[in-house]
Amino acid sequence: MIELGAVCGRFQIFHNDHLKYVLSAKKQCKHLLVGITSPDPSSSPVEKIDMHRSDINANPCTYYERMRIIEEALYENGLTREDFHIVPFPIGKPELISYYVPKEATCFFTIYDDWGDEKVRRIGSLGYKTDVLWKWDSSKKGLTSTFIRECIKEGRDWSSFVPKATYELILKFGIDKRIKSC
Repeated sequence: MIELGAVCGRFQIFHNDHLKYVLSAKKQCKHLLVGITSPDPSSSPVEKIDMHRSDINANPCTYYERMRIIEEALYENGLTREDFHIVPFPIGKPELISYYVPKEATCFFTIYDDWGDEKVRRIGSLGYKTDVLWKWDSSKKGLTSTFIRECIKEGRDWSSFVPKATYELILKFGIDKRIKSC
């Protein structure tokens, strides 16, 4: 088991497949850094390989909201405060990542598309060790935050696709109303 691991994602809505990714990485390390990419609009340049990443409608949650949602989802799934920390992970400005994630961390990834391959390449080029937990074609991706945001916007049930904490905090923070108004 390695000492320090890291995962990253926008988590713009943290769903059950995100939880599976984070928990799979945590099994590989003593302490896990959960990196939130695009922590603010200034760190989210348009990525030619994934154009929608910087779209305001694809980013309804603030960094704080995502941090709280992820914390609570991990706590309700048995992790403790000692098991993980949540940090910014500015993938759009990779030269800043080392300010948040020490170089000795192994960065864990799941790959479903060209953007996943690009993240592994980008982080590896910074000197981080990378580990791909699984690589599947996009047809096997399963849940997406886009799908969940669409369910919310259209008034369809989405509660079974997310951890209980995600559901409760989306409602508490009014993120569902924000999504519906876009």
